[in-house]
Amino acid sequence: MATHIVNKRTAHRWNLLAMIVLGVFFAFGSFWLLQLMQASDPDAQLGGPPNEPDYIVENFSFVRMTENGQPSYLLSGKRLEHIPEGDVSHVDAPLLRGVDPARPPMTVVAKNARIHHEEHRVELIGDVDLQRPKTAAAEALRVRTQALTVLPDEEILKTDQPIEMQLGASSVKGTGMVANNATQQLHLSSRGQIVYPPRPR
Repeated sequence: MATHIVNKRTAHRWNLLAMIVLGVFFAFGSFWLLQLMQASDPDAQLGGPPNEPDYIVENFSFVRMTENGQPSYLLSGKRLEHIPEGDVSHVDAPLLRGVDPARPPMTVVAKNARIHHEEHRVELIGDVDLQRPKTAAAEALRVRTQALTVLPDEEILKTDQPIEMQLGASSVKGTGMVANNATQQLHLSSRGQIVYPPRPR
């Protein structure tokens, strides 16, 4: 009777050992197969094709901070798709707003945008509308164009496209512009048409 029990225990141990060996074999087999697939398919190693979105965010909003930990600007939109290749984000219905308390508040909206994260550059595309309210030091400003490059860290906005600008009561039409929000300077790249309001009598 005792011998029968020992034999059962021995058989159970052998079955358990066989299961462990098989489990280890399959684990190493799966690891080898995964390594083989990654070696033959670069996309599998990266988690997907680099020219396709790796994440999508809807109805988003984020604030970019300065090196001193102060808010610099806010970017929001209906949809953001990030592409790993080039580290670029595509945004639908973007809204860019300066939130630095030391600068005049400025808001820019457009149909679409491309954010080049590594270069800290935002490309606004389609029905771009920039507005800055009147301050003690500057007139109210509104600029409309079809494409605008924003360098938020330098507070520079520029375009080589035709623009329609309203500065206070004056209006300007031209092609090309560089605006510096920090210094309140604005430069037109080419000759345009300037309309001044009539002087009060």
